[in-house]
Amino acid sequence: MRELGIPTVVDRFIQQAILQVLGPRFDSTFSQYSYGFRPGRSAHDAVVQAQRYVNEGRRFVVDVDLEKFFDRVNHDVLMGRLAKRIEDKRLRGLIRRYLEAGMMANGVATERHEGTPQGGPLSPLLANVLLDEVDKELERRGHAFVRYADDCNVYVRSRRAGERVMELLRRLYAGLRLRVNEAKSAVDRPQNRKLLGYSFWNAGGMQVKRKVAPKALTAMRDRVRELTRPTRSQSIARVVEDLRSYLTGWKNYFRLADTPKIFREARRVDPAPAQGAASAPLETGAHDLSRTASPGSPERVAAQVAASTRRWWKNSAMAIHIAFPIRYFDELGVPRLAA
Repeated sequence: MRELGIPTVVDRFIQQAILQVLGPRFDSTFSQYSYGFRPGRSAHDAVVQAQRYVNEGRRFVVDVDLEKFFDRVNHDVLMGRLAKRIEDKRLRGLIRRYLEAGMMANGVATERHEGTPQGGPLSPLLANVLLDEVDKELERRGHAFVRYADDCNVYVRSRRAGERVMELLRRLYAGLRLRVNEAKSAVDRPQNRKLLGYSFWNAGGMQVKRKVAPKALTAMRDRVRELTRPTRSQSIARVVEDLRSYLTGWKNYFRLADTPKIFREARRVDPAPAQGAASAPLETGAHDLSRTASPGSPERVAAQVAASTRRWWKNSAMAIHIAFPIRYFDELGVPRLAA
């Protein structure tokens, strides 16, 4: 997980002012295949373009991961690129001071000699300025690629061509004082890699379609279990609100997936944690069951569920499904991914 460097209110205000002036000037000079943190462009656009490349016959992808990119940006290299774009020395000096500003974590101030921490308005623009040099070289050589922030995928027609491009990227990034994470980078089939949470599957006829990457599905299931764990000590209303917010955003982001079956299978997240979270308030006694369990639930079944609220896994059989059926969560407003 990447750490965020949150600027103070005044610094954020000044950085935003700088961004509003430099952003429009720089954006028109960036590559059309750069999609990260740019107006009118999105991660979805990058995924659709990548799919287009694969369907055109580029059956291998050079998937490059940069090692701790935002923490490893070299200030001198970045300022050199900015000097070619910004004539005002005072503005360049102000940006440099922001780059070199120390950080305070847990009351301890630390100096910073490299990196442009995520969390400030300027960081995404500075990242695009630095990496635009690599984009332009790839364009000059006629390569098919997409880049979103520090995620760059180049699509080629053979593994041998992919190995050559990988070596080229190593040299280009080394010139920017950046390092390729060899453990996470590879030349492989697009179906075996992920891009911004998506992957691809063979649809027949030499065509591929989009799907949710397995890692993204696993992360979603883990997050749902975390939000619904019985030991969270939250009201069912709060749990439902958190679930609704998370699942609605997740479903909206992955709406491009051409695999309805994936969303139906995603509903197979073990219901016991959610139902255990719902049954937690029942531990106050049988007289509270009617206010918590689903209307129409037999009191005997509700009492059985209440008796095991601290051992919710014992309720994952028929009893808890009767006390808290799926329609109960529908009525509370928990979204269905396959709906």
